[in-house]
Amino acid sequence: SDVGSQEERVVTEEEWLQKWEMGNIGFHKEQGHPLLQKYLDVLLNGRSGLRIFFPLCGKAVEMKWLADMGHSVVGVEISEQAVKEFFSEHSLPYCEEPVAEISGAKMFQSTSGNISLYCCSIYDLSSSIVGKFDGVWDRGALVAVNPCDRQRYASLMINLVEKNSSYLLVTVSYDPNKHKGPPFYVPESEIQSLFG
Repeated sequence: SDVGSQEERVVTEEEWLQKWEMGNIGFHKEQGHPLLQKYLDVLLNGRSGLRIFFPLCGKAVEMKWLADMGHSVVGVEISEQAVKEFFSEHSLPYCEEPVAEISGAKMFQSTSGNISLYCCSIYDLSSSIVGKFDGVWDRGALVAVNPCDRQRYASLMINLVEKNSSYLLVTVSYDPNKHKGPPFYVPESEIQSLFG
């Protein structure tokens, strides 16, 4: 099959936390992702004051960039280190509070209120906790979730977006027999069947 040996691959939360602890974060883009700049008008679609979701956000610099443009940004990230680094690297004051609905989860919010980052498993989120979004910037989430969890991930994302939302998705194309992932190879046909 064209997904090679990746189908069975599972990366644990502990492995992701370890990547952050060891600084093994080649996926982080210091300058932001050029594709977001290129397709920003597709995401915004002439609208202002949007709620934009960053699944598996890490410390993506684009969160501050979009918040500075007047949008409300919500992210989710398993690594508390990544979340705290985001706020400190941008000199943003924040407050931290537990998330009542999710055991052990924390929400970090900029004191300006326009950036809220949830530190928990993405699968613990629901629209009753985080609301619905006008836009999603999925720069490395779908390709990072374990192949066995893709359907669960896509269902959650569909549940989190408003009817007229924009969803920007970045994937990677390569021979999956030569790299075990992540990032995982997600064929276009699978993206179609996941998101319609």
